[in-house]
Parts: sequence; structure tokens; C-alpha cells
Amino acid sequence: MTEVTFQGDNIQLSGTFPKTGTQAPDFTLCGSDLSDVNLSSLKGKKVVLNIFPSIDTPVCALGVKAFNEKAAGVNNTVVLCISADLPFATGRFCAAEGIENVQTASFFRNAEFTNAYGVKIAEGALRELATRAVVVINEEGTVIYSELVAEITEEPNYDAAISVLEK
Repeated sequence: MTEVTFQGDNIQLSGTFPKTGTQAPDFTLCGSDLSDVNLSSLKGKKVVLNIFPSIDTPVCALGVKAFNEKAAGVNNTVVLCISADLPFATGRFCAAEGIENVQTASFFRNAEFTNAYGVKIAEGALRELATRAVVVINEEGTVIYSELVAEITEEPNYDAAISVLEK
């Protein structure tokens, strides 16, 4: 089991976080229009998985806004902002903030996603949500960047994630 912290307290995660060079596990998530979103359907594109607890927290909202801005000019790239939030909530947030360069997806119908990606918070007040992480996958489905953010309340390294897309 892996650990991160939440406001300084250790939190156990379940599952195995994907490492650079490994094949990304396929998944089925719920898209903003309630349709299924599968990693396999995105083959041939670079994919950024921006994983976080909830869009209704300041740091998660900042992350969605940052990837919306930074990924706008990267060709052949899809950014999926993934949380347990219902598509109605993420849709409302994106509409209010003018976010158009990312897609939102929810694991509310597929809790296995968090285990498959090693981001499931296994204990505490946030249990069953996802911790903050970024996974970048190339056109063939191989992980080319992965960051499990050590403190849930901190932002990921956006520039490092974007830099691997531009290579």
C-alpha cells in the first residue's frame, strides 16, 4: 500500500499506481454526457489523466483550470479530469469557468478505476475518493509520466506533465 498525506496526516491508498514505461490499465468512466469514456477509445492520442478528489475544492478547481490553459495548444492530446463528482456538477463548474479544452469524467459508476490506478483513498474522511495524481499516456497506451502528489492539498507539477506531451 502507498501513502500520501492529507493536511499532514498519513493516508493509505489501495491499488498500484502506474509507473512510467508500463501499459496504462484500460478503464470505463462516465463522461459529461453520461456516455462511457474508455481509454481504449482514445488510442492514437496522448491522454492526460488529471485525477483528484472533487471539483468542489479549491486545489482541484485550480488543477482543472490549469490543464485547460496549458493543454490548449498541445496537438493530438485529450485531458480527462477525473473525480467521483457527478457529470452535472463538473458540467456546471466548466460552464461557469469557461473551460473548453478538457473533458471531465467520473468514476461514480466504476469504483474499480481508483484501484486500477492506485489512487483509491482507503481510509479517513475522504475514503473511497481518489487522491490527487497525474498520469500521461502516449498514443500506444504506455505511461510516459506519472505523479502521485504527496500531499492531497497541493497542486501537481503541471509543467512536467505538459513537457512530456511536447516531445
